[in-house]
Amino acid sequence: MADENGYVDGDGYSGEAVAAGYDASSAEMFAPRVVGPAVEFLAGLAGDGGRALELGVGTGRIALPLAGRGVRVHGVDLSRAMVERLRAKPGGAAVPVTIGDFATTRVPGAFDLAYPVFNTIMNLTSQDAQVDCFRTAAAHLDPGGCFVVEVGVPELRRLPPGQEAVPFQVDGRRLGFDVYDVATQSVSSHHVEVADGRGACRAIPFRYVWPAELDLMARLAGMRLRERWSDWERSAFTGESRQHVSVWEKTGMW
Repeated sequence: MADENGYVDGDGYSGEAVAAGYDASSAEMFAPRVVGPAVEFLAGLAGDGGRALELGVGTGRIALPLAGRGVRVHGVDLSRAMVERLRAKPGGAAVPVTIGDFATTRVPGAFDLAYPVFNTIMNLTSQDAQVDCFRTAAAHLDPGGCFVVEVGVPELRRLPPGQEAVPFQVDGRRLGFDVYDVATQSVSSHHVEVADGRGACRAIPFRYVWPAELDLMARLAGMRLRERWSDWERSAFTGESRQHVSVWEKTGMW
């Protein structure tokens, strides 16, 4: 039975079957040219010896190199299977992780930085859960601390009238497409894979969210927008940007 976020078991949608192949299936996102700029950006915000809270830490793609920069990283993740992969990696056992829903889970202490990256905010499939995530992040931050979100801009311009599906991967073995419901801002990502003549399909629900909507969530949580970029290299955010890296700062009044 699914819960309010659509999770179907204790590990959400990232159980053992997904965790076992996650790093390989997302190999491009683990490349130094992708990870390096993100870690540089986040380390600059956390400061030397600063404390950072990663919401949706997964297998440690960002947490491990960030910890290697001297930032004290604490992770939160629902999936024990993903966290087991993190802990098996060099340095992984030194990164503390709390198992739980990152929208509401609290951990001890105050932080200079909190962040979910790689569209993780969309794993929360209701607006209420996304608002809760901002409030939870703000509750962990010291005044002046920053909350960073990396997420795609909804690609509704790719939907002609009457169409609701958009492909994102088509090759000899895999087919991936997103199905949008613009009335509810929900989207489900469908992954079809053929191996040894046999097909497998899985679908994962998300909730897409607009930059201005995120800004309002931040205001409700006592944070204000500090900067917004198209990528970790601080390219200008424009109407043509397909993703954004946004930084909100916790004000001193909350």
